[in-house]
Amino acid sequence: MPTESLYYKTVRKELAAWEKRMLKNPGITNRASKALQSKVHKLVPQRAQDLVTASVRTLVKSIISGSGMIDRSEPDDRPALAESDYLAERAFAAYHKTAVAQGIGFGLGGVLINLADLPALMSVKVKFLFDCAKLYGYDVRDESERLFMLYVFQLAFCGDARRLEIFPIIKQWDDHAAEMPLDWEKLQIEYRDYMDIAKLLQLLPVVGSVAGGTANHNLMKKLQATAMNCYRLRYMARMEK
Repeated sequence: MPTESLYYKTVRKELAAWEKRMLKNPGITNRASKALQSKVHKLVPQRAQDLVTASVRTLVKSIISGSGMIDRSEPDDRPALAESDYLAERAFAAYHKTAVAQGIGFGLGGVLINLADLPALMSVKVKFLFDCAKLYGYDVRDESERLFMLYVFQLAFCGDARRLEIFPIIKQWDDHAAEMPLDWEKLQIEYRDYMDIAKLLQLLPVVGSVAGGTANHNLMKKLQATAMNCYRLRYMARMEK
């Protein structure tokens, strides 16, 4: 394992590259993506859209309340970043395996069975976020930390325009956490639009299981990269104070 100083240097480079991607202005591809989303949205069954909305409501309530997710254990006091990264990778591997298996399994069923994958996947995402926060030394008993998770979730699953609004909030969180209200309706709309394209193929017969497993793989990988980098960003800023 590299020394801490070398590890920090590597992380700084990775975070700089990630931040550059986060702040990249939307271009022609973004407009084309929005047009495609509008078309896809019309093809998604209303029941699926309603379920996404209900799932997001449940997500917000479960994270804000911390229901069933908060234990009494104290978080580690500023664990080594290399250790946090390693443990977060291990935790992700287990959740990723579960999510892919769910996507494949639900994809083998009909439309109604497929719809059950939406709340199931949401549950896996929420559990990973709670684990990730604790592994980087943040106290999930603090409501502001649970609110931060929702911003991380939004950053992972939103359009380019919304990404440019959210990233500065994420980056300045420790200085302005108390001033950050949550617009859950925007979260729901952005997530629904993101999920429309990712999950539509899963509703189709024959190819549903492959599409379901692939979609869940991609969605979880996106959440992993976003969550880990958000906490690494805060970790590095906290270390330098």
